[in-house]
Amino acid sequence: MSAITLEVFTDFVCPWCYLATPRVEKLKRNFKIEVQWVYFPLHPDTPAQGLPLKDLFAGRGIDIEAAHARLKTLMDAEGLVFNARTHTYNSRLAQELAKGFDSDALREALYKGYFEYGKNLGDVEVLVEIARSCGIDPAAAREALKERTFKEAVDADWAKAREYGITGVPSFVAGNQKVVGAHPYDVLERLVIAAGART
Repeated sequence: MSAITLEVFTDFVCPWCYLATPRVEKLKRNFKIEVQWVYFPLHPDTPAQGLPLKDLFAGRGIDIEAAHARLKTLMDAEGLVFNARTHTYNSRLAQELAKGFDSDALREALYKGYFEYGKNLGDVEVLVEIARSCGIDPAAAREALKERTFKEAVDADWAKAREYGITGVPSFVAGNQKVVGAHPYDVLERLVIAAGART
């Protein structure tokens, strides 16, 4: 039997998406599945210089420090480094880079670049350096970002998210079932088993 497809809707500035990545890797180890990463516009209007989290969450009644502490506990349990952030950044170019140079190493480096080191994922030179660290030719990465080579591919991902009715990430789609949110591993396991995944 061929591997079933698990579509994972994600964004590199979404902490819950970062939290879900080890769970997806565990699924890949335990089941015959093909993971397709689909990029989603979490905060598409974020300016190039970024946006302070206090402004992003203004008026929502969110205690940023308490939210970070809660997330850090969850990240620690998954073995992820999660440092305090001050800003969110526009992740569109990071999505285009990841779409064009599709690799688990690059995706991991983009998440770590933001959540571990607080890097601006909207900055071309930051992205080129992340690409270089993953063995990607920096000149090729810079050209793809400057020329927007993979713009249409990410446009298609955003359109797919609208078509599927995805309004938040992470979201997981397998077969005709959808799970929204950073659920525990066993919930994702039930999703792929229901879709016909085999060990």
